[in-house]
Parts: sequence; C-alpha cells; structure tokens
Amino acid sequence: MHYRRDKSAHCYFFTLVTERRQPLLTLPDNIERLRAAFRREKSTHPFGMDAVVILPDHLHCIWQLPNDDTDYSGRWARIKRYFSVGCAGAILPNSESRSAKRERPIWQRRFWEHRIRDDDDWKRHMDYIHFNPVKHGHANDPWTWPYSSLQQCAARGWYPENWCLEAGDADDIEAGE
Repeated sequence: MHYRRDKSAHCYFFTLVTERRQPLLTLPDNIERLRAAFRREKSTHPFGMDAVVILPDHLHCIWQLPNDDTDYSGRWARIKRYFSVGCAGAILPNSESRSAKRERPIWQRRFWEHRIRDDDDWKRHMDYIHFNPVKHGHANDPWTWPYSSLQQCAARGWYPENWCLEAGDADDIEAGE
C-alpha cells in the first residue's frame, strides 16, 4: 500500500509514536540512542531541526529540508531503524508480519506529517511542541522538561525567557491561538 505524502514544501511538523505507546523514551540510553540516530541521519542526509520535544511515548519536531530534497519518509525510516536496533526496554512480542519484515515492535509503522504553510502555522506548531510536556502532565512548565529544544530556541531569540509562564499563556496555546 502506498500513502500519499505532501512533498510540496520543505518545512514539516512530525509526530512519531511508539508502538502501543510504550514509554521507551524515558530510558537515558534510549534518549541517547535517538539523539545518535538523528546525528547519524543528518550527517548523511542533511536537514535542519527547528524544534523537538521527546516525551515517554512520542515525539514532535519541525524539520527544514534542503530545497532539492523532500525525502522525509526515507529519513524517518532510517532513524527509526537505527534507534530500534539498540533500543532497550521493549516489552511487546513481535507479530508475524513484523518478524517477516524484520521489524521490532518499537514504533508505530506510520507517522503524522503536516506541511508548515506560513509563519503563523510555524509559530503555532513551535508553541505546540514546546508546551506538550505540560499538556501531558510531565512538567509544570515547559522550561523544566529536559528533552525539549525550548532553551535552544530561546537562545536563538525565538522565545522570550518568560514564555508560557504568565497568566493566560497556556490557555492561548491550548486553544490554538
């Protein structure tokens, strides 16, 4: 089966989820393995990562692809494969179809992608990414979550130091404003 993917732009928001939402991304070795997978892929198939947040069972990020390259599916396949080979803590049994394809039950097979349409869309998705640890109850404020690019984005001048800490900010993000 072939899935239609939007390849008309070069800036995308992605969501990847672990198989049956296993909390595999809580183990420090797995976090380092995921970081290594990103570094490895970027060294052979470059892309920019504007933002990322890693939660126990899923991750969100925004990528900028080179102008002449829209192969984000291949990049994700290689990142997921590299991560899965060394992933610790997987508890699900392997299905016959996964075994036949030499897959481990680490990631859901598919991922969500959204083409970023304009600056407002980019900002909404950046805010969504950085607020996600609070939304899911993993942190009281987005600045304390260790697996987020919020600090780096603030250093680039994309966020003020008090972002989301003032009254009403979280309500605006949740409402998508």
